[in-house]
Amino acid sequence: MNRGGSSPSAAANYLLCTNCRKVLRKDKRIRVSQPLTRGPSAFIPEKEVVQANTVDERTNFLVEEYSTSGRLDNITQVMSLHTQYLESFLRSQFYMLRMDGPLPLPYRHYIAIMAAARHQCSYLINMHVDEFLKTGGIAEWLNGLEYVPQRLKNLNEINKLLAHRPWLITKEHIQKLVKTGENNWSLPELVHAVVLLAHYHALASFVFGSGINPERDPEISNGFTLISVNNFCVCDLANDNNIENASLSGGNFGIVDSLSELEALMERMKRLQEEREDEEASQEEMSTRFEKEKKESLFVVSGDTFHSFPHSDFEDDMIITSDVSRYIEDPGFGYEDFARRGEEHLPTFRAQDYTWENHGFSLVNRLYSDIGHLLDEKFRMVYNLTYNTMATHQDVDTTMLRRALFNYVHCMFGIRYDDYDYGEVNQLLERSLKVYIKTVTCYPERTTKRMYDSYWRQFKHSEKVHVNLLLMEARMQAELLYALRAITRHLT
Repeated sequence: MNRGGSSPSAAANYLLCTNCRKVLRKDKRIRVSQPLTRGPSAFIPEKEVVQANTVDERTNFLVEEYSTSGRLDNITQVMSLHTQYLESFLRSQFYMLRMDGPLPLPYRHYIAIMAAARHQCSYLINMHVDEFLKTGGIAEWLNGLEYVPQRLKNLNEINKLLAHRPWLITKEHIQKLVKTGENNWSLPELVHAVVLLAHYHALASFVFGSGINPERDPEISNGFTLISVNNFCVCDLANDNNIENASLSGGNFGIVDSLSELEALMERMKRLQEEREDEEASQEEMSTRFEKEKKESLFVVSGDTFHSFPHSDFEDDMIITSDVSRYIEDPGFGYEDFARRGEEHLPTFRAQDYTWENHGFSLVNRLYSDIGHLLDEKFRMVYNLTYNTMATHQDVDTTMLRRALFNYVHCMFGIRYDDYDYGEVNQLLERSLKVYIKTVTCYPERTTKRMYDSYWRQFKHSEKVHVNLLLMEARMQAELLYALRAITRHLT
């Protein structure tokens, strides 16, 4: 008997915020001020990003040269904390959206919309709705998927799998799309579409992971908008997302702890380096450590901010607005842990059997010329990017840390590197960082400022943006590897 006569179905309409313990209605909507003066990110103080943009004329040149919108948007402003990378990013994005390629321009932007919609990323959807119309897209298509040509609609399955469970993509999915008929895709068209889908799934991770604010809309004169609060609490707006808060709860909370965290991380890096020089683990041991890390990633729970009231799957807690849902089918389909119990029969993707460098790169270049070179430059740039600093420390070799971040993302997608010791992941990535990585990579729409603030509290914002760039590119590469391997199998 339920006290007060409430039924389980009524209780299921509520969530419990674990921060302030407030009970929330899932369908509640509140009126909040548009973030018109808070800069490009809700997570990073405006002055930090603005300083980077005023100092660096290179950013303005890059925007003039490669921005499709012709303006310095919020993503570009945050990425400009790393100008070298920004150039690689803008060049490759400009190429896939504007330069000669198999797909017509409006198709490219519509595919971007479909990809962003898998993660309810209204920032990217709005951006590409504008671009779609500017490039001559048919306005009726924006009413939803039932208004688009069948061949575009046929991308739904691969969009869904790439975004959430790319390991399920097989050569049969490819054959279905390229089989002869009036709605078929040529292989070059399909490769162009796959590159766009992977790019915008990964970019949605960056948008949410960096707290990118909506672009200022000149048509909103009163500066207020209605937003759904189903995936964060008002305490997020009132406390957490106040960018003046330097740490978890503002003030000097955790300064001593976070300093000792930093020193402990430095010490672990040093010890691992020494151990590496002393003795090398056997292949069998390395394989065991990968399997252990893959299984342990099960227990890294994403979206920690909320627990259902009572418990239910998080997918049921998400309320997808109609402006997003019209562009996707099967909205409840989401990421499932590769190592989930009962799915152990799924083979691990051994990176050595199908690498980006030896296989993916050449296939992409053959079917969609030059994009392979641009993507390769972008992957190498983010992987090797370093300023040899860690928070307040200078002359630090961060290679080990960058590799752990990149490989942990691939581990969650079931990709294993034979020559990598996954024991390092556990040594270098603290739990709060693992939660953040899993959320940003697998469920980006659940990311909160609390998660962003909770790891590496002594590090600079530019260093955390670098983490987000690594996560974005690792995710994009993982999606491409699975899709390109399926295309290769179709060809052989």
